[in-house]
Amino acid sequence: MPFAVYVLGLAVFAQGTSEFMLSGLISGIATDLNVSLAAAGLLTSAFAVGMVVGAPLMALFARTWPRRRALLLFLAVFVAVHVIGALTPSYGVLLATRFAGAVANAGFWAVALTTAVSLVPGQLKARAAAVVVGGVTVACVVGVPAGAVLGERWGWRSAFWAVALVCVPAVLALVRNVPAGRPDAETAPVPVPVPVRTELGVLSRSRLRLTLLTMALVQGATFCTFSYLEPLLTRETGLSAGWVPAALALFGVGSFIGVTVAGRFADRRPTALIASGMVALALGWSALALTAGSPPAALALILVQGMFAFGTGTALIARVLDEAPEAPSLAGAFSTTAFNLGATLGPWAGGLALDAGFGYRAPIWVSGALMGLALITAGARRVRIRATG
Repeated sequence: MPFAVYVLGLAVFAQGTSEFMLSGLISGIATDLNVSLAAAGLLTSAFAVGMVVGAPLMALFARTWPRRRALLLFLAVFVAVHVIGALTPSYGVLLATRFAGAVANAGFWAVALTTAVSLVPGQLKARAAAVVVGGVTVACVVGVPAGAVLGERWGWRSAFWAVALVCVPAVLALVRNVPAGRPDAETAPVPVPVPVRTELGVLSRSRLRLTLLTMALVQGATFCTFSYLEPLLTRETGLSAGWVPAALALFGVGSFIGVTVAGRFADRRPTALIASGMVALALGWSALALTAGSPPAALALILVQGMFAFGTGTALIARVLDEAPEAPSLAGAFSTTAFNLGATLGPWAGGLALDAGFGYRAPIWVSGALMGLALITAGARRVRIRATG
């Protein structure tokens, strides 16, 4: 595996820490800015909306740029908005910085995924995608729990400062190791980009659309529970706030295992991996909802659900990239958009359930319902494939 692929994973680690760390900071943000838990949860949704909007737009915006330049620009913007977020006393400004940071992150993701798979032979595409996604899982293991510890000791703003600082070595590594993405003008012509209409045309395929919808629902289920994990553990499971970083780390360990396994097997047996992962997720969310009052059961299921969520998600990303070879610039953006449509839907739906007074377990039941819809969608895709041959 080229070292540049691991560098992309490092940069995704820095950004993934920001995307997921709010699950351990939500109560502190709500108290400091005098907003409800549901409103604080919308900061996660704002990030996801920015990813949804930014992925295709930034991929198109940067499609003719040298890849290294695009990646560095997106990462620089990401750092700037985190500095602003760490300084602002306004919930509205913080919400705006989450959106803007997500747009930059989406652009980075879209370029990073297509860059990673372009650096390896076809049989290693899923493994290259797994390395990039693995940056998020390492963030869950290390970055997110560290952010929770910082938030507990020095306030949630310290976690934002830490994210900005962690991005600095990622910038240096990108400069030194990631190829610019276009040949030297004196030795070879600059490749002509695939027309935008051609790239967008792949969305007319029902198989691809159903794959993207399945991905969105799977991630919606994941983010629905994950966004409200801290109040669930401290107010329903009965654990102290000091247990939250450990629980987040367990989720991260599980996600790392899941991505690693998916990277090894998704190229060979994608259908079996995705199907078994989705069934396990549906059963796991239901089990967590029933046993959330038991600390051992809750912690064990958090580990297991992290494993299946990210393993299945990685396999779905690889499937999208495989089903959209005519969209070299936008295939990664399609995956990023679907992933974050789910990350938008999940916290929003979970917040509605909380505001309706159904209790702190309500988001988990919503996760189970979303997984039921995902299984139906995946079944419809299989029927469509058989009908069309």
